[in-house]
Amino acid sequence: MSEIIKTDVVVVGAGPCGLFCAFELGLLDMKCHFVDILDRPGGQCAELYPEKPIYDIPAYPEISGQELTDRLMEQIAPFHPEFHFQQMAEKLEKIDDGSETGAWRLTTDMGKVLEAKVIIIAAGGGSFMPKKPPIPGIEEYEDTSVFYAVRQMDKFKGKKLVIVGGGDSALDWTLNLQPLAEHVTLVHRRKEFRAHLDSVNKMLAKEQAGELDFVMGQVKELKGENGQLTSVIVENKDPETKEVTRKEIECDCLLPFFGLTMKLGPIANFGLNLHENLIPVDTEKFETSTPGIFAVGDINYYPGKLKLILSGFHEAALMSRQAFRYIYPDAKLKFEYTTSSSSLQEKLDVADKK
Repeated sequence: MSEIIKTDVVVVGAGPCGLFCAFELGLLDMKCHFVDILDRPGGQCAELYPEKPIYDIPAYPEISGQELTDRLMEQIAPFHPEFHFQQMAEKLEKIDDGSETGAWRLTTDMGKVLEAKVIIIAAGGGSFMPKKPPIPGIEEYEDTSVFYAVRQMDKFKGKKLVIVGGGDSALDWTLNLQPLAEHVTLVHRRKEFRAHLDSVNKMLAKEQAGELDFVMGQVKELKGENGQLTSVIVENKDPETKEVTRKEIECDCLLPFFGLTMKLGPIANFGLNLHENLIPVDTEKFETSTPGIFAVGDINYYPGKLKLILSGFHEAALMSRQAFRYIYPDAKLKFEYTTSSSSLQEKLDVADKK
């Protein structure tokens, strides 16, 4: 077994509602670790609409998904939460740690093991899963030479890469992996991109300098054996003449970035009662049917539920009070406003020194 990381709380999901949990838990002196399948905090806000305005966050007439994420990260920084990105919460089991309530052991698909008294599921609609391109036989190459995420950049050092897509992920990894790889070819079905203009301009500059190739078209065929790619076939249809051209590109690895879809994933096997792929909770503590496991944000269900970020913030505040009772069973919990005698700044100063 891998080295066990022990903490007070493990939060599954680092979207806005999950991040705010770290603030509410931190005010009550509880330490938390995050597990998230994405490579950065922010959940849907950062991954799907980082620049899209959000209008229902109190005190912000308008704020982008990325700015909201940045603000939340700034707010929780004094409590030093720790993040385990690009990992999926795969297995959850109850363990006997010698206490009356026991603890939970969570294992990720990367083999990381975390133990905590409290588990908070803040996974939005579930885990983000990659959308796979409709290429015949692609399953044979998956996890050997076809990858839908970059978890270790060094794995692609000295390789010939074909990256497919026109969004931020495709452009970001084209730019980040180009210095490491032997060669990078970016494939997209058209000349227009959905990525940040700065990234597009940098990619085009590298193409003009001969540091990478850009090929317009779609990957239609894979060549190789025993899971190892040797080349891909790209087809492009001229919009005016309708002529179809085929180009074979030599490569060691294919990285398709076609966006993400959400599935409940392994959480469905955590032994919780489910309601239409959502997790029912009470509205006093936002605890699930299993003591010590909570759910906040879009992943939970209760009568009158509104799928709003501000609703998730409210849920996180009430959840933290019950979590405190698991972490400090012999302590008395006194409600305080952050403007009261034990001020927020004092709490932040103390947390920041830990």
